Formats: sequence, C-alpha cells, structure tokens
Amino acid sequence: MIKRTPTGTAYDVTGTGGPCVVLVHGLGLNLQSWRWQVPELAKTYCVITFDLYGHGNSAKAPSPPSLSLFSGQILELLDLLGISTAAVAGFSLGGMIARRFAMDHQDRLWALAILHSAHARDAAAQDAIQARVHQARKDGPGATVEAALQRWFTDEFRAANPATMDLVRTWIMANDKEAYAPNYQVLVDGVTELVAPRPPITTPTLVMTADEDYGNSPEMSRAIAAEIPGSSLVILKKLRHMALAESPEAFNQHLTAFLASAKPPG
Repeated sequence: MIKRTPTGTAYDVTGTGGPCVVLVHGLGLNLQSWRWQVPELAKTYCVITFDLYGHGNSAKAPSPPSLSLFSGQILELLDLLGISTAAVAGFSLGGMIARRFAMDHQDRLWALAILHSAHARDAAAQDAIQARVHQARKDGPGATVEAALQRWFTDEFRAANPATMDLVRTWIMANDKEAYAPNYQVLVDGVTELVAPRPPITTPTLVMTADEDYGNSPEMSRAIAAEIPGSSLVILKKLRHMALAESPEAFNQHLTAFLASAKPPG
C-alpha cells in the first residue's frame, strides 16, 4: 500500500521481517520499476521502494534537484520508519544517489549496491547527455523516450516484448515536463562530486552493470569499484541498461548473493 511522508514522498514497504533494503529507481522511472526484484527480496528483507521527487506519485522537488536532495529522501524514510541501518541499492541515477547517501550518512548503511550507474564521462559523452536534457526541456520526456528504449534494451528483447516496452514507455511519458528536465540535469552535474569519494566509502559494496550498457559502461563500473576498497564488481553479459527487467534472474542472483554476504545486522 502506497503511503506518503510529510514532505510528499510516495513509498511502499514490502515484507515484514529481516534487515531493510531501500531501492532507489532511475531517472524517469518510479518505484514500480523494481517490480522484478521486490518479490524475491521480500522473502528475506524488509524492502522499501519510493518515488524520487518529481517522479511517480511523489511531490515535485522542494528545491533545485540534486544528489543531496534525493539522498535526503532516503534519510527521511529511514528516520520516519525508525530504521537505524539499511542496505541501499540504486539503479542508474539511483546509483548516483546511493553513493551520495553513502558519503553523507555511511553510519546508516550495512550494504551498498551501485547498479548500472555512471562515473566520470569524457567531453563527448557529457555533451551528448546534456543535449538530451536540452531536448527534454524543450519537448518533454516524449522527445527522448524511443532513443532511451533502444539504449536500455537489446534489439531482440524489444522486438519480443512489446508489452514491457509499452510499460516502460508509459512510466517515462507520465513525467511532468517541468520536473523532468531539472531531474535529468542531475545526471549531468552530479557525476563529478562522486569521483574519488570523500569520505571514502568503506561499506560492503556491489558495483554492477552490463557489457552493452554504453552510457553506464563496464569501464565506468570498474572505475567506481576501484575507488571503493573491497567492493565486488559484476559485468552482466549480453544485456543493456535495463537488465533488471530484461534478465531479472541474472540481476537478482547477483544482488541477493551480495546482500547475503554483506552480513546484515542481527
């Protein structure tokens, strides 16, 4: 059942026992994008999903969107629910937010998963994503949705799964134009503050992407993992950005194995 915090964050809690896991979705998506993971995780954990500001059923951002603002949503949820420590798993933009949370509130973490998330880009890649932000600001999320689906799913999966394409397309198209572009800008501006994290991240960490995720590449994930001592690195094969939906079995296998190895409290 979807609930709301005093600041307008829509959230859901699934599962009744076990340590808590907070799942942070990607740009333009919503808490439903974890539908392929929640049933499996809820067998063992208390799973918290929520809509980032300006997404899904949450309120618009109360101040200019930033990684710190979104990180504060996680802290608010933990405090509201009386949770002292949680594992935080973030996908794409959510992976950037999870790293910001780890830098700001490491004492509230027992595990961290950075999934299909960006690291430092070269100038060409940075210009390309900035161009998409300008396009979205001018024409709304519909201007970039078809190109996103091509980047996010393999050609074979798109052709064989039109219902999934329609579902993800609907999620993206539901974004308010005025909120979408400022949230998108966080993908451009937020990466640099995560490079060589200070203070260092010492929480048990999984870094995972796919070999065909060109915007959140294996090279980026290797660089992220190299900056977090003792982290685990997984590169999924023959998948693109939305591996969590295209191959949930492989995605979930690595995520659940990591969480089990991270020795949660209690």
